[in-house]
Amino acid sequence: MARVDDPRYVAAFRIVRRLRALGHAAYFAGGCVRDLLLGVTPQDFDVATSATPDLVQAAFPRTELVGAHFGVVLVIDHLAKERVATEVATFRHDGAYSDGRRPDAVKFSLDPREDVLRRDFTINGLLLNAMEYDAGDRVEDCVLDYVGGRGDLHARLVRAIGEPAVRFAEDKLRMLRAVRFAARLGFSVERRTMDAMVHQAETIRVVSAERVRDELTKILTEGGARRGLELLDESGVLAQVLPEIKRMQGVEQPPQYHPEGDVWTHTLMMLEQLPPGSSATLAWGMLLHDVGKPATFTAPDPGRPGDRIRFNGHVDVGVAVARTILTRLRFSNEECEQILALVKHHMQFGDVMQMKESTLKRFLRLPKFEEHLALHRADCMSSHGKLDLYEFAKERYEELGEEQIRPRLLLTGEDLIAAGYKPGPQFKGMLEAAEDAQLEGAVTTKEEALRVVRERFGG
Repeated sequence: MARVDDPRYVAAFRIVRRLRALGHAAYFAGGCVRDLLLGVTPQDFDVATSATPDLVQAAFPRTELVGAHFGVVLVIDHLAKERVATEVATFRHDGAYSDGRRPDAVKFSLDPREDVLRRDFTINGLLLNAMEYDAGDRVEDCVLDYVGGRGDLHARLVRAIGEPAVRFAEDKLRMLRAVRFAARLGFSVERRTMDAMVHQAETIRVVSAERVRDELTKILTEGGARRGLELLDESGVLAQVLPEIKRMQGVEQPPQYHPEGDVWTHTLMMLEQLPPGSSATLAWGMLLHDVGKPATFTAPDPGRPGDRIRFNGHVDVGVAVARTILTRLRFSNEECEQILALVKHHMQFGDVMQMKESTLKRFLRLPKFEEHLALHRADCMSSHGKLDLYEFAKERYEELGEEQIRPRLLLTGEDLIAAGYKPGPQFKGMLEAAEDAQLEGAVTTKEEALRVVRERFGG
């Protein structure tokens, strides 16, 4: 990463330089230091300082208070026509966490070591002397490490700072964060840290649904989604936050269609194909697409030779179960609509080669159809491996284009009224019949569309 070309880096460095010029200690802190040591471009640069929030505000012309009680100020800069907001946090020591989420009180500190000791994991507890780093020193030589974070980076371990049970008792969400970092980085969770998670897994229930949702979404979309689900299961947290997914384990599938194994294994294999940066809706769609199978499992009938395992109605049940999960986790209406559509329509690919042209076009014009394609491809690659239906749908989708999939309608409700029909429930069927004929290419004018309506509905 170029040290001077990234606006986020430049903004954070300018903050450190200014604070130090005023006599305060100031360092890059947390995830950005971890990422620099790993050779990864940081997503953000955070600053930790001995300056109190009022002094930080006094030092810069544009600031926003985002957590004054916790010593957090956003310093706003504009570089390369880009608004850059850098989080600047005062060194602090936290009091008790009576709600398992935030400290009841904090005490500002002048000691960077005291600040590090209240953080979550050793790999996130590193500080960087930005002045030395910007001067050209190796990043490894500019790091302050009070908790063994560099050693854990080399060992590829996520380890709680201090006593794991205390860290998780302070903030239960840290259990999900441990999983996220381990999954995304390809690390293991240190044994005592995992043991503490297993012991406290049930306490995750006190965390708000929104915070759980956001952390689960990051686990699914930042990379290593399969590993994330496996670690959630190993820690016992999965059964607490997504019991419906836990129930997939051991649910057998017909081997002729799913040689990979049970529903849980199939879902993990799909998640393994999710690239980092995938949309939240696609990730949750993949996770939930078969969530209706446990409740609809039907074993083969011994009295019927050749009978197989079936999941009759699993799509409808899956939509209902998925809606319950998404409502519980307080997803937005827009997100719910797309995720539920992915669950609802994932089996329709089995019919794409036999669909009427009008039915196919209606299918292909589902919102964000690229996500339906991606889910179906992963579904195939995680079971029988055949992509003929995927290739057919993808080819027709690209070949037809928006104008043919969603053409300007030849017939509207106003046209029906003008033709002498009275508005009523039958209008929907009339307009659909006219549109079907249009999508099939059977009619190309308003008069021809009206003729179809009259032939089918009279008048």
